[in-house]
Amino acid sequence: MKPVRLLPALVYAAMTTSIVSSLGMLLVPSIADDMHVTVGAAQWMLTVNLLVGAVSTPVIGRLSDGHHTRRILLFSLAVILAGSIVCAAAPTFEVFLIGRALQGLSYATVPITIVLARRHLRPEQVDASISTLSVTVATGLGVGYPLTGVLASLFDYRAAFWFAAVFVATALVIVWRAVPTTEPSGPPRTFDVVGAVLLSVGLATLLTGVSQGSTWGWTASGTVGMFIASAAALMGWATVEVRSPDPLIDLRVIRTPEVFLANATAIGLGATLYMSLSIASIIAQAPQATGYGIGLPLFWAGFVMLPLSAGSLIGNRLVRRLGPESMTAMLPAGSSLMAISAVMLFLTNDHLWQVLLGMALFGLGMGSAYAAMPTLVARNVATTQVGSAVSFNQVLRTVGGAVGSAVAGAILVAHPGPEGIDVALGVSAAGGTIVFVALLANQLRSRRRAHS
Repeated sequence: MKPVRLLPALVYAAMTTSIVSSLGMLLVPSIADDMHVTVGAAQWMLTVNLLVGAVSTPVIGRLSDGHHTRRILLFSLAVILAGSIVCAAAPTFEVFLIGRALQGLSYATVPITIVLARRHLRPEQVDASISTLSVTVATGLGVGYPLTGVLASLFDYRAAFWFAAVFVATALVIVWRAVPTTEPSGPPRTFDVVGAVLLSVGLATLLTGVSQGSTWGWTASGTVGMFIASAAALMGWATVEVRSPDPLIDLRVIRTPEVFLANATAIGLGATLYMSLSIASIIAQAPQATGYGIGLPLFWAGFVMLPLSAGSLIGNRLVRRLGPESMTAMLPAGSSLMAISAVMLFLTNDHLWQVLLGMALFGLGMGSAYAAMPTLVARNVATTQVGSAVSFNQVLRTVGGAVGSAVAGAILVAHPGPEGIDVALGVSAAGGTIVFVALLANQLRSRRRAHS
């Protein structure tokens, strides 16, 4: 199989994540109205998708490190296809949530494609290919959100899910035809069942507590119980992983400076990004009478994310042009742009052009930083650990995003109206600035050590 044909096929498969992700925030009001549930209940379409994604990604990423990686990608796409069809045809909200849960496997497609790229592409192509696959999600959101808004406006929200089903079906065909069936030789590795269960429980309880804390109450027994259960499960998981001869995720590798830096950054930037994106989406669609809204109809609201896509493309191209030696430097550089964007949106968001500029800067910074993260991880782990290590980085982005979204929601519940918007954007700006300062300090310290 020619590499020139393989990479586009992997990029197309990775786009599944962004297509499914775009079926989120814009459609919550429409689904609440059609399914006759409250907006708060409709938010579960985001929560259940995120929970399944966070739990399944490390497991599927670990499985993709072994044999039958192509088969695992095909299986994941088949499950996502089934979920899209269930959502499009769901007669009740409960059935709809089942479909959204099945779609949660979309978060695992990017780590699998990265494993396939490193395994089958020529060595000189690997770094550039991994950075491209990493920002595919951000790039695709700039296409997926406008399409979702247009389809939902011209027809209804079900048309957007039917489109997702068609897209995933074509991805299945392309992967079947373009991705090689050859797999690495050698005996298959054992699967760490205990580690997988503990990590799944830890992530599920953590994200449930974070997502529902503003509804249940942050000091309620249910919320506190979720956090306690999460801490216990994650500590148990870490203990098992350190002692296991073949762990789900090798924590000793993650402790290396480059991998630790990429993973820590994933959490911080994920929180900053999703806080700002969720608030920007609210500002774009809210009526002008609220005092903070721009009042865009659903048809146009999705286009607010288009500059995010363009910026991420430019950022990714910049990383590829600068070469592999720039990967570590691109983390603070990309985070600086994201911090600037978050601060700008906090200071000024009264007009559409200001929001669009903020999205463009976010995309440029995200395209740079997110392209560098998985490349740094993959470069510093063994080939047999790429899937699990990269998928863990993806999970940390998801956890950071969930925390950012939950914090934004809690702020808006406590302070409805313009005050809540300002406070949420202020917290996002502070978080982005802290991540940038920490990365800059690490960069300066590393240079001093290199010259000493």
